[in-house]
Amino acid sequence: MAKKKILVTGGAGFVGSHLCKKLLELGNHILCIDNYITGNKKNIETLLQNPHFEYKKHDITIPLFVEVDEIYHLACPASPIQYQNDAVQTIKTAVLGSINMLDLAKKIQKPILQASTSEVYGDPQEHPQNESYWGHVNPIGTRACYDEGKRCAETLFFDYHRQHKVSIKVARIFNTYGSNMAIHDGRVISNFITQALQNKPITIYGDGSQTRCFCFIDDLITGLISFMKKPKKTTGPINLGNPHEISILELAKKIIKLTQSSSTINYKMLPDNDPKKRMPNIELAKKSLQWEPSTDLDKGLIKTITYFQNII
Repeated sequence: MAKKKILVTGGAGFVGSHLCKKLLELGNHILCIDNYITGNKKNIETLLQNPHFEYKKHDITIPLFVEVDEIYHLACPASPIQYQNDAVQTIKTAVLGSINMLDLAKKIQKPILQASTSEVYGDPQEHPQNESYWGHVNPIGTRACYDEGKRCAETLFFDYHRQHKVSIKVARIFNTYGSNMAIHDGRVISNFITQALQNKPITIYGDGSQTRCFCFIDDLITGLISFMKKPKKTTGPINLGNPHEISILELAKKIIKLTQSSSTINYKMLPDNDPKKRMPNIELAKKSLQWEPSTDLDKGLIKTITYFQNII
């Protein structure tokens, strides 16, 4: 069977690098596009030695033409520190980047998967969130560059599908963790583990009662690949996440215990528009993709802690 040539935008990022690795293992030829704004060359260093892995430095806000069989569109800063650092560029990446990748998919008539996000639900008034929920987003807040950028990208994907018959898949990704996370990306798990390993106070914003659900990276990658394999009519959006809910305070205590840290907890003011609850309803993923996460939180955290021990 001939190898598929697969384009992964944002392929040097946290999720993208894991996706590239898995797709290579499955016998594909990978073209990884990244401009290293938030991606990291270290994430793909071992992959660069593989003759079936190509890297091209490119900013997806500029059009690109390549011949490939599938497109996974992941490129976009994805943590508050990263996306708020240059809000205008974040919106450009989300919107112009999507237009450019959809134009490519239209031109070559190949399927494209969009890595959307649970942030399209904003600070939800429905719990858990299912795909029919329209969300509750502040369009002018400091998080809007990402939330509204991703919402607009979803609009573009469905309009290209309806108007130009582009084969699309839209995955709404909930909080994910694992190796290749950046130390200073501001995500809660990387923050807590980094602080705990250095016995520094763990920073909790608010009282820690806000909840999140955390999906281990290997489970997410399985979900994305399963989604791409489905027939053209399976467009999504489909939630991909782990429905096991935990409060931020519980998570901090768990990480202190697993790292055997002497860290204390330091409470700070909650940022604007920070969601109080976030939990996916994954019934559609179970039914349409035959997918659900299988990695227990403690097991995933231990693997992630080991990764951070080696890079701090």
